[in-house]
Amino acid sequence: MDEKSVISNSTVIKHSVTNQGRKPPRKEKEMTILIGADIVPTKSNQIYFEQAQMDQIVDKGILDIINHADYRIFNLEVPLTDFKTPIKKCGPNLIASTKTVAGIKQLKVDFLTLANNHILDQDVQGMWSTTQQLDKVGISYAGVGNSVSEASKPHIFEIDGKKIGIYCCAEHEFSIVKDGRAGANPYDPLESFDHIVELKSHCDYIIVLYHGGKEHYRYPSPNLQRVCHKFVEKGANLVVCQHSHCIGCEEVYMGSTIVYGQGNFIFDGSDSDFWQTSLLIRIDDWKISYIPIKKDGNGISLADEVNASQIMDAFRLRSEEIEKPGMIEAYYSEFADSFLGSYLAIAAAKDYHLPMIALNKLAKNKLINGLMKRKYSQKKRLALENKLACEAHIELFLEGLRKEK
Repeated sequence: MDEKSVISNSTVIKHSVTNQGRKPPRKEKEMTILIGADIVPTKSNQIYFEQAQMDQIVDKGILDIINHADYRIFNLEVPLTDFKTPIKKCGPNLIASTKTVAGIKQLKVDFLTLANNHILDQDVQGMWSTTQQLDKVGISYAGVGNSVSEASKPHIFEIDGKKIGIYCCAEHEFSIVKDGRAGANPYDPLESFDHIVELKSHCDYIIVLYHGGKEHYRYPSPNLQRVCHKFVEKGANLVVCQHSHCIGCEEVYMGSTIVYGQGNFIFDGSDSDFWQTSLLIRIDDWKISYIPIKKDGNGISLADEVNASQIMDAFRLRSEEIEKPGMIEAYYSEFADSFLGSYLAIAAAKDYHLPMIALNKLAKNKLINGLMKRKYSQKKRLALENKLACEAHIELFLEGLRKEK
């Protein structure tokens, strides 16, 4: 791929603090960028999105923080469409009505990453319906396209003379762009890092939104850490790993910040403890800070003083733990061992107790091969496909297999 095409076709938006109509002119050092995680209107709160009544599910404290930011970045983890055309996949096919864009706009969202594992849940029509709705209300986005070349285009915006570039990519699940089918920008070790190098030559500050890692795991895997380190080495100033649905930890590497999981923003989809808390990331004068928030019924609110202290103490503790040599590997090995049984259950249709040479011969027989494939239901084949295609699942499966008893 021609790296320069990634930049030449990107959008540069000048976002002047002085002309927003919200606040008087301020010094450049007071510039604030806010990064939130997953936004998903669900049945329990969709009406508030549709009627632009976000104050019913987002408390005043969070709304004040949003209103006082100069630029707001989130992940839209659901297609906005009025037609159900679910693709075949494992996991839920999310959907929200096109009217819910009113609530997203009311949150003063400036940019949404669409590079995630749900943007194609309602097939290509759902993805393009989403971009159409965002275009109508003037919300910028990146991370999807008809081809990898299109999907990998970054978003560049300008505040007070500083150019900030956002690069969005996702690990390989069912939403990734393929030859002849539109979709999300994949993380590709042969391309993604080159995109950052090129983007850095045009920008003062680079944010990478990486949709990957294992759900409900609060630490980086060894491979995820290597990937994020490489993004930093190539020029990223901030790498944010979304998708885990839980708060993880922070690492400062070569002067840049990596956040391994920030939880959801608004996603009323589970009562799991992992989903009860999350973080907003705030960039003030290029310095990173965190705002703890908590799930509050079908909405969210600022964490009170006690809960905020507990959230941040746990976050800092995990961040200190991963600095210790061998801790990431040790934690991940234990985590992988707990998942091995479920992965083996998906992989095992039947144990034929045949030597490998016999299995290879059988596999070349189309009739026998077809019979063997039918041992897997479609649901099971889709689950296996997901486990074999997604980087996070592959690493976890292999680690579990390698673990010595």
